[in-house]
Amino acid sequence: MNHRPPVRRSAPVEQENDGVIEGRNAVTEAIRAGVAIDKIYLLKGEGDSALGHIASAAREQGVVVVNTDRRKLDAMSRTHAHQGVIALAAVREYASVDDILAAARAKNEPPLIVVCDELSDPHNLGAVIRTADAAGAHGVIIPKRRSAGLTAVVGKTSAGAVAHVPVARVPNLPALLKELKEAGVWVFGTAAEGTSTLYQADLKGPAAIVIGSEGDGMGRLVRENCDFIVSIPMRGKINSLNASAAAAVLLYEAVRQRTGG
Repeated sequence: MNHRPPVRRSAPVEQENDGVIEGRNAVTEAIRAGVAIDKIYLLKGEGDSALGHIASAAREQGVVVVNTDRRKLDAMSRTHAHQGVIALAAVREYASVDDILAAARAKNEPPLIVVCDELSDPHNLGAVIRTADAAGAHGVIIPKRRSAGLTAVVGKTSAGAVAHVPVARVPNLPALLKELKEAGVWVFGTAAEGTSTLYQADLKGPAAIVIGSEGDGMGRLVRENCDFIVSIPMRGKINSLNASAAAAVLLYEAVRQRTGG
């Protein structure tokens, strides 16, 4: 019997496991095969027809296309042969907002939703999804642009929760908040200068909790579409919490209220 030497994993396999797809042929085949893609990064300023075809095919499938410079692509590249295009695969398909509301109805519970306003750090988004699962939230909503997506890093940080929590991606958060309010969901924004503390907020009914970005907090239009702005009491020298920590505090106050704890 012949004994074959153990097979070494090649760089491209590891690359795929990390969700990074590089090169024109590889990205084109991924789009053609219907692979769930989070974003495609294209070298800007190139009049290359092949890159143009990739961008068109991606947009037809609703994939976010980001024009970027060579330095960014080089930093993302594992193979150093990206040919001006890198795609980040999504670890699962995105849900719709209706899917999230339906999940609440299926459990006969008032909706509890987390809305992330431009969280760019994938570790923060993964931690939010993990906490949302633990707290029994019905879903997470993120914007299409200027936000981390359902990449491999987010999946790993969520400790598998991304497989259980529906995540919807919308083009316009202010419009989304208006739709939620029309559906009877109260929208609670979070900010240091909130008009009331989270302990005064009534989170027992249908609620969407908006978590602002790491640096700037909630955007102006997002803030204007909140029903309430609540703050987390801060007793120390630091006047803010990490975005995922803030989400955990708000979600578990909702859990406490809903369970009568």
